[in-house]
Amino acid sequence: MRLIVADTSPINYLVLIGHVDILPQLFEKVFMPAVVRNELADIEAPSAVREWITRPPAWLEVRSTASDTCDVELQRLDEGEQAAITLAVALGADLVLIDERHGAAAARGKGLAVTGTIGVLDLAAKQGLVDLRQAFDRLKRTTFRYPAEIIEDLLKQRAPKK
Repeated sequence: MRLIVADTSPINYLVLIGHVDILPQLFEKVFMPAVVRNELADIEAPSAVREWITRPPAWLEVRSTASDTCDVELQRLDEGEQAAITLAVALGADLVLIDERHGAAAARGKGLAVTGTIGVLDLAAKQGLVDLRQAFDRLKRTTFRYPAEIIEDLLKQRAPKK
């Protein structure tokens, strides 16, 4: 089993587009810091996300992390990103799910492998778990921000060869 730690954004968007259940198919178990759970349950989170986190699935394990970081690299990140990276390092995680560019860079700086919502969807598409074009169309209807060329390149790669 691979150790996977998730930040808020990938879980949030996978819930919103109806694909959060691909995570246990891809990774079996996902760890989440308590701070991330709290962000997902926050009153400002979308109602579907708040509802989902009130009854977390068996494949999701919430863990507490140290709340005070002395790590200068992590201090510029939000609490969820800090906690996800801290937990990933503590667990010796194989992969961190994080979307934010600075958070991803900080995680890579700690020697962690990183992917985000788009990477998870691409991996799921490679395994036949989702239709990538439909998943991206749903993602486009959320507040998710991304460089359009990344999605277009992935769709071209997945297009049937003529």
